[in-house]
Amino acid sequence: MSGTGQAPRRLRRQTVVESATEELRRRILAGEFGAGEALRQDALAEEFGISRIPLRESFRQLAAEGLVTIHPHRGAVVSTLSTEEIAELFDLRAMLEPDLIRRAVPRMGEDTLAEAARILSDYAAAIDRADLNAWGELNTEYHLALYRPAGRPQTLALVRALLANTDRYTRLQLAAGGTERAKAEHAELLALCRRGAAEDAARFTHQHVMEVKQDLLRMIAVAEAGD
Repeated sequence: MSGTGQAPRRLRRQTVVESATEELRRRILAGEFGAGEALRQDALAEEFGISRIPLRESFRQLAAEGLVTIHPHRGAVVSTLSTEEIAELFDLRAMLEPDLIRRAVPRMGEDTLAEAARILSDYAAAIDRADLNAWGELNTEYHLALYRPAGRPQTLALVRALLANTDRYTRLQLAAGGTERAKAEHAELLALCRRGAAEDAARFTHQHVMEVKQDLLRMIAVAEAGD
């Protein structure tokens, strides 16, 4: 009986942690918490109506994703990445994602292609209504949906973390006028997958990631020159 009584408490606590993590992640990616900004534990615990214990677990999860840095005396702070670190994240994506899509294409079924098409439709609708939060979330969903059939869970986990780390920067690039190109390139990638063109899809994915990287680095350079 005691074991039966403990299980619901663990489930509820995990749900609280997941909910808090999801909301904090959303705010970081949306820019509501800026780079270098401290996450005030007491204020957030009061706002969310939870204790500091699950909130600290949320901070640890976000730190594992690279979105937060935990300092001994300052607590959790939104991570600040240098231009070199941002470039490295995209370089890692360009190494891993083409390999995943190359492996995934021969194993894709109609269910995967239909899911990807649905996500692209939602993505286009989000762009039309200028929903910046949805852009980033759907961009991640789209890529992961195409990579999942590769059957490489460790690589997929790494790519998921990389996408989380680059999401806030990708949103900047999209908001600066890259939405129409992103829609076209995502549609082209899906067309390659439908044709079973694994090598072409891999080359296209590499090009797609590197072009986003170059656009973003140019934006950062212009912004820094204007400071």
